[in-house]
Amino acid sequence: MNCSKKNPQAVIETSHGTIVIELLPEAAPLTVQNFIQYAQSGFYEGTIFHRVIKGFVIQGGGLTADMVEKETGDPIPNEAENGLQNLRGTIAMARTPDPHSATSQFFINTVDNARLNHGSKTPRGWGYCVFGKVMEGMEIVDLIENLPTTTKDPYRDVPASTITVTKVTIR
Repeated sequence: MNCSKKNPQAVIETSHGTIVIELLPEAAPLTVQNFIQYAQSGFYEGTIFHRVIKGFVIQGGGLTADMVEKETGDPIPNEAENGLQNLRGTIAMARTPDPHSATSQFFINTVDNARLNHGSKTPRGWGYCVFGKVMEGMEIVDLIENLPTTTKDPYRDVPASTITVTKVTIR
């Protein structure tokens, strides 16, 4: 994965520490543009990491602390066929079973997740679009991954203590 200082970075400030993501617009231009628009509008402020699965991912970017889903813009096309892999420390777009349903939610892979990679242009094969990589703060990702979780109907794997995104800055 080619990383360079010329690429934009997202500084995700959380209640548990800061994670710096290098965004990869050459590989996923629509996805990066979408993420930047949500970040610059302040959308992510007050959202939480609502899905934490040890040995898999930490996911956030769409729900508030009271488990209410924020209203988003239109879904974007899935750019998962960009050749980037869902490796430990990469950030990818979350979506529903519809391959082209991603809006604001994202996840950070805590392990290599080959089964999430693009395989074919079928509903099961599309995969999840990687659009960046953690440059700083992987220890924060690991800390979040290892927190106890609970169920808050209808959501499972919710951290027992709230992990809030306080700000996302693009630099």
